[in-house]
Amino acid sequence: MRNINLFIKRAVDVLGSGIGLMLVSPLLVITAVLIKLLMPGPVLFKQERVGKNGTLFYILKFRTMK
Repeated sequence: MRNINLFIKRAVDVLGSGIGLMLVSPLLVITAVLIKLLMPGPVLFKQERVGKNGTLFYILKFRTMK
């Protein structure tokens, strides 16, 4: 029974995040266009962060500060 509950939770998480991303994507596109029009340089920047157990990963962020 535990395995089916984990599967259902994972399915709800993936479905919910997919729906959320579709709802927010127009706002992300508008933000990217405004950054490109108003500021010189790239729209995104890559930042290195430390995650669980000290593993390094990169995150992409909008470049919103001058």
